[in-house]
Amino acid sequence: MAPKLFAIFNHEITDIQKKDARDFLGVDAIEDLPDDLKALWSDIPPELQEIRGYLSPVIEWLEGHAARGDYVLIQGDFGACYIMVNFALNKGLVPVYSTTRRDAVEEHLPDGSIRLGHLIRHRMFRRYGD
Repeated sequence: MAPKLFAIFNHEITDIQKKDARDFLGVDAIEDLPDDLKALWSDIPPELQEIRGYLSPVIEWLEGHAARGDYVLIQGDFGACYIMVNFALNKGLVPVYSTTRRDAVEEHLPDGSIRLGHLIRHRMFRRYGD
């Protein structure tokens, strides 16, 4: 049976990332966090001294859905990622993150100012620790 990819991620997973997950990770299904957990993950209170308890609903969801060998896309708050990567490794899951290429884009405005932005493009998934 092919592995699944569980997305613990602040954004919607893109079509390019979905294709890459299927083609290169060999997953047959991708599961996003439920909306309530996605809101919890994307808005970790910065004043909390300890976040393991705060993350327990995400940990419980992953533990109840993922099986050994499944992939987990983990990106977001650094401390939360650290906790989730360690949890995934301890459960026999494969934690990954999306590598990207960032290209600067300049827009010259009528008043002579320049607006600088970035185009961010997914390149590949990389295992944590590799």
